[in-house]
Amino acid sequence: MGCSRMWSALVLILVFAGGCSWHTRWPNPEDAARRLTGVVQSIVIDVAGGRLDTPGPEHEVLTQAQAVGLALTTDPSIQAVLARVRRAYAEAQQEHLLPNPILTVLVKFPTAGGSPTVEPGIAADLLALVQKPGKVEAADHRLRAASAEAVTAALDVLAQLQDRYARAQALDALMPVLEERRRLIDRLLEIARSRLKGGEGTRLDVTTLETQKVELEVEIAERALERRETRLTLARLIGRPNDAAEWKLDPWTEPEVLRQDENAWVQAGLEHRPEIIARMWELSALGVEFRLAPWGILDGTEVGAEAEGTAESGADDWAVGPSFTLPVPIFDWGQAKRDAAAAKRLEAAHQLTLARRQVVEEVRRAYWTFRTSLEAHGRVKDQLLPLLERRRSEAESQYRAGQSDVIPLVLADQDLQTGRAKLVDLKQKVSASLVRLQRAVGGPGAVPDQPVTATQPAGVHPTTQPN
Repeated sequence: MGCSRMWSALVLILVFAGGCSWHTRWPNPEDAARRLTGVVQSIVIDVAGGRLDTPGPEHEVLTQAQAVGLALTTDPSIQAVLARVRRAYAEAQQEHLLPNPILTVLVKFPTAGGSPTVEPGIAADLLALVQKPGKVEAADHRLRAASAEAVTAALDVLAQLQDRYARAQALDALMPVLEERRRLIDRLLEIARSRLKGGEGTRLDVTTLETQKVELEVEIAERALERRETRLTLARLIGRPNDAAEWKLDPWTEPEVLRQDENAWVQAGLEHRPEIIARMWELSALGVEFRLAPWGILDGTEVGAEAEGTAESGADDWAVGPSFTLPVPIFDWGQAKRDAAAAKRLEAAHQLTLARRQVVEEVRRAYWTFRTSLEAHGRVKDQLLPLLERRRSEAESQYRAGQSDVIPLVLADQDLQTGRAKLVDLKQKVSASLVRLQRAVGGPGAVPDQPVTATQPAGVHPTTQPN
């Protein structure tokens, strides 16, 4: 009968688009982030939305490895980006689905009486079927771009955690230096008061040391507050903002001298930075859309089948045939859509070039900052501090022997404590510059000294040049 013929026509339409029933593959941003950050723990999405404080026992000792693992597995910003990847995955899955056919039923009632005429029709959007493979490809590219953005979020959290941890280490190391300076000033102040009482010293010596003590107390209070604030930031980053934050941290260890030259680090950054990978996938998606733009002239085209007959007609009285709906390109030939697609692709290409240039600059800056900081740390530790310690010892011996007043000793002590504080500050700068260098190349798992092939799971990096 007529209806069966119409459904057969619909089957032919769907067979025409049968090559579009693919299934997109999950790009696994969690594994890519784990590999590039170098952590052991798996990064999984929290479907419950997270808690204010991550459950678990409080740590008396918080190693850097523990802090990194807690931060990467509980940070809400990473979870939010992983949720966006899931949304992009759902959108890609949607593009893989065939469009639903459109069923129309037109019933006409004759004015002179008689049986009504029924005109059923079924059609499908021809342009959607033709463009389906390209749209599927573009959606898959954007899914992988979203996956690369999730890796970017993980690397940002890692860099922030490592920087704050290094700052907390530096402040922990600085507090004993300040306490030692306090003990020295108290001892010198006691000597100055004894000498004044015995008629050997001056009131100026006592006043000078009392002034130094008050200034030191202010500095100790400021540093203690900074230490507390840094630890509160660490508590938030590891997912426990209400933690007492009085952990013992790892002692600072001096990093190794770079074994690879500047070009190797730059090449690693260009190859592994997820920001570049995301822009490459977006450029590939826009290239696909540029190829599809000429088909825009067929927007509104439908192909299907229609039948006509009455409710009382037999199977042989129904008329069935194909139907086409085709726009007539008189005013709009799709030139504006093609120009817009070309402009978007050109913009993305320039943004990719800009991103690559910025990566080169960031890597080179971080490389030389790290080298310079490490060299400065070595000079202060091996050359400056021994000289300052000898100078202070000689000044104290002269003061105790009554060969000089307290001013040279105070100055020598100030310079020595300044040098020790400078060493602590350089330790923090060395750690911070190393964090920036690792971030600039795409994480600890992408540094040139380590194998990096495992950081490129399938579907994370474009295997061909952008379209």
